[in-house]
Amino acid sequence: MTLSGVAARTPDGRTLFENLSLSLGRERTGIVGRNGTGKTTLLDLIAGDGAPAEGHIVRNGFIARLRQDAGAVPGQTVAAALGVEAAQARLARILAGDGTADDLAEADWTLEARLESALAAVGLGGLAPAREAATLSGGERTRLELAALELAGAELILLDEPTNHLDADGRALVAERLSRWPGGAVVVSHDRALLRQMDRIVELSPLGATVYGGNYDLYAERKAIERVAAEHDLAVAESEVARTAADAQRRAEGKARRDRAGRKKGMKGDMPKILRDFRAETAENSAGHDARLAARQAAEAEQTLVAARERVERVRRMTLPLPETGLAAGRQVLTLQGVRVDGERGLRVGPVDLRLTGAERVAITGPNGSGKTTLLDLIAGRIMPSAGTVECAVPLALLDQHAGLLRDDETLSEAWQRLNPDGTLNDAQAALARFLFRNVEAHKRVGTLSGGERLRAALACVMTGTRPPQLLVLDEPTNHLDLDAIEAVEAALAAWDGALVVVSHDRDFLDAVGIEREIRL
Repeated sequence: MTLSGVAARTPDGRTLFENLSLSLGRERTGIVGRNGTGKTTLLDLIAGDGAPAEGHIVRNGFIARLRQDAGAVPGQTVAAALGVEAAQARLARILAGDGTADDLAEADWTLEARLESALAAVGLGGLAPAREAATLSGGERTRLELAALELAGAELILLDEPTNHLDADGRALVAERLSRWPGGAVVVSHDRALLRQMDRIVELSPLGATVYGGNYDLYAERKAIERVAAEHDLAVAESEVARTAADAQRRAEGKARRDRAGRKKGMKGDMPKILRDFRAETAENSAGHDARLAARQAAEAEQTLVAARERVERVRRMTLPLPETGLAAGRQVLTLQGVRVDGERGLRVGPVDLRLTGAERVAITGPNGSGKTTLLDLIAGRIMPSAGTVECAVPLALLDQHAGLLRDDETLSEAWQRLNPDGTLNDAQAALARFLFRNVEAHKRVGTLSGGERLRAALACVMTGTRPPQLLVLDEPTNHLDLDAIEAVEAALAAWDGALVVVSHDRDFLDAVGIEREIRL
């Protein structure tokens, strides 16, 4: 596949990216960028689900796609989801003696073996083809989609956030299948472990698309170098603007002194009129030349400054200012003793014993369905244990992956005031501004926010009140964040002096925030 000068725009005319030229073969290409820069739109264009606003796309092979949050059609069987229902029915007719000449001509006698192999490869060995796909978990449906890609024999596969909502085993399986894939792959992901398997990274930004050779680690190194270079170029550009203005001021002051001296000399009356007129004309021409030169130099310096600011904006890291909690090192924060939950359908969590002292950081790990979120709900007091005790001695805040403490129909300032009832509207606006929601941004509806904006807003609401939490309980906080937002949250939590209990399958995130212990369910 070849993309030549491709551009994409939103229905209201906003440019997502433009002038993207790329050839896709058997290599693995990772697509990264902040939320809203057009990553999924680019996959749509590659797949043929839409036409570019500009440029051309040439396809020379069979393309298959695994969509983000792959769902199942009600009543759809596993065989139908795998795209083999008609082929299986054809074989069944032949074996029953009801096959037609067309059935015999089109029969795929390798299908059952390939189907069994594909399902086993994604950890779904023995799954009945007649089972309804909607009865599978989200992780199992993603595995099923991977098996469908393998059965389809695509030459280029498109994966949109394939590891979202998967546990550690599921993430490892996606990475393993991708490493064995014989064709090409284009992967939109914020999973840094997966991006380390890429042969190159394409970064989308409002300023365009940039291609980086190598995997995620090489991309991150290049970005760090770019940040330093951009900050240096900005400092130089700002100095040049100041120097140009100072030079213009000196020239103007020098001309004013010469003009005063000329006028004094002319007032003595010892200079012929023709000479006075000549000097006046010369001074006027010189003034015009100096003004034009100063204007040109100022415009060039300002243009360079604008370009330098744009480069800094593209590579600058987001920062989140979490306030200090003053949590004492020996303060008892959280105690769980013999905690157990006996739920419906045989769900059981525990018994769990846990003690947090001071600013400790603990990760709750385990496969999907092992009760991690249930344990967080126990800690936060949302549910009561079937046995055992839970004691939290400090203020806490629970942030799930959807920032559920916010309501879609309220504005950010309304959410802040609801969660901090003793604060004023001015307090809300000042707090939100610290988290980059400035001016009219504070009046945006929660329901219009991206995943990264929503988590940032939730942090602003719970961390800037009169009684900020000393314990943060986080449930998969990176699931809907782009790489920039993940790095910002990591940096903020790593520098924060409070205690953490975190559920996450992102090993890079757990390492970055300083997890000291793990409890595996």
